[in-house]
Amino acid sequence: MSESQPLASGASPGLRPRNPAGLRLSALIELLNIEGDFPDTLLTGVSLDSRSIRAGDLYLALPGMSSHGARYAEAAIHSGATAVLTDPEGLELLAESGSVTTPVLVVSEPRSWVGTIAERIYRTENPSEAPPMQLFGVTGTNGKTTTSYLIRSLLAALNRSSGLIGTIETLVGSQRVASTLTTPDSTDLHALMAIMRENSLDAAVMEVSSHALTLGRVDQVLFEVAGFTNLTQDHLDLHGEMEDYFAAKAMLFNAEHSGRAVITVDDEWGQKMAATANIPTLTLRTTIGTQEQDIEHEADWWVSTASPRELGWDVELRSAEHSLRFHTSLAGEFNVSNAALAVLMVHASGASIEELQAALDQRDPLSLQVPGRMQLICRAPIAVVDFAHNPDALLRAMKAVQPSPESGGRLIVVFGATGQRDQTKRGIMGALAANNADVVIVTDDDPHDEDPGQIREQVLAGALLALEESTDRSTVLESLAPRGAAIDRAVEMANSADTILLAGRGHEVWQEVQGTALALDDREELRVALRKYGFTPEPVPEIES
Repeated sequence: MSESQPLASGASPGLRPRNPAGLRLSALIELLNIEGDFPDTLLTGVSLDSRSIRAGDLYLALPGMSSHGARYAEAAIHSGATAVLTDPEGLELLAESGSVTTPVLVVSEPRSWVGTIAERIYRTENPSEAPPMQLFGVTGTNGKTTTSYLIRSLLAALNRSSGLIGTIETLVGSQRVASTLTTPDSTDLHALMAIMRENSLDAAVMEVSSHALTLGRVDQVLFEVAGFTNLTQDHLDLHGEMEDYFAAKAMLFNAEHSGRAVITVDDEWGQKMAATANIPTLTLRTTIGTQEQDIEHEADWWVSTASPRELGWDVELRSAEHSLRFHTSLAGEFNVSNAALAVLMVHASGASIEELQAALDQRDPLSLQVPGRMQLICRAPIAVVDFAHNPDALLRAMKAVQPSPESGGRLIVVFGATGQRDQTKRGIMGALAANNADVVIVTDDDPHDEDPGQIREQVLAGALLALEESTDRSTVLESLAPRGAAIDRAVEMANSADTILLAGRGHEVWQEVQGTALALDDREELRVALRKYGFTPEPVPEIES
């Protein structure tokens, strides 16, 4: 981990369409219903980030979490901003500087206009001539990324081109950009969709986070199909209570944002989501082992069988009238759910049962390796890297790779907890690891500005308490930092029958510590350690983020 870089705090990828329709300043003034005598220039771009401003842009100087965007207006103007939109507080800050001569538009709630403005500016020059592009939006606590990749793969098997916007990366035609946010800011999002239309893509698949819904990042975006995976404890540092977290997710399932929905109803939150949705909805039950006669009355579609094959599954998905069979190479029952949701979302977009079955049979599109999502790094010992960073995801990942009693192998888990996030889940995750793994090595995730040692102690405390309350567990507990050393230790302890799970960071290649990003890729650290101790990792995939 010798490399480091300053953190960019989610800087815009800066991708722009070639030929945006643009928006006349006079039309913007009319839209906002404000008065002003300004030159009627053409706005050809828009950004919330002063660092990504180009000539002809509108700069949105909005209040942020720690600073007001008006403080960066001079930099935006220097980069070519044609006009500035702000609120009364921003106007006061601009007046204090006294050097802003660019037109300044003021409204009381500028953030509520961002989606509308971006959509108007980034329309193609002839929107009526642009090819239609179906949008798929996936939300939920866990499974968004995997489901999105599976949808895109299935669309490709149906000979439909698509873009991808999500946690790992953004794919626009042949362009591939690492992501800084699960769902980009509204200005970047509308620019990306305009580029996809320019590239004549048939569809775009997007992860939709609760943050995005709460902060209006998907305003003026209408999804053809919205999908729901699950809801478990996470992001309570933002939402406070699970009910508020649910309410944020539920915003996707109304006519303002989506045309139709597919909702997984394996638990009470999914059932509540289906009852709350006010758009046409297909419900999906994926709980394996539940009697069919019970499921039929609970869901429109259900997983009737899921048989393990190697690390993956052979699955039959049924409704009252139809059935679909598919294979996925992804480990874990939760990936049966992700794959089934992907199949039904594509079906809900208009693909017939016959088309889907032919694509599933001929191309096996649900067998792919998603970067950092149950990614297999070695087969002996089995070594897996996963993004599991909350209690439910960690438990599911451990169950997915738990060695069989017959193998005689142990489960070795390496994980930590993120700093400056919901602290209540740290002890819970420690307890789950202690109760389900044979060896637990607690290390650092992304400490951010918190004391890493204190975070490890909170995780370890939960693990120790669980073992004190258990009469039949003899889990080995260790606490070790930095993370690279913990990964090395896990491999040093392992034999070929064991399973190693590195949880929490998945595809991430930078670790944030006190405002600095340190180079750290769990997959590469694991490969190095495996070779060091005489094991043979799997070949590195052609594309790995």
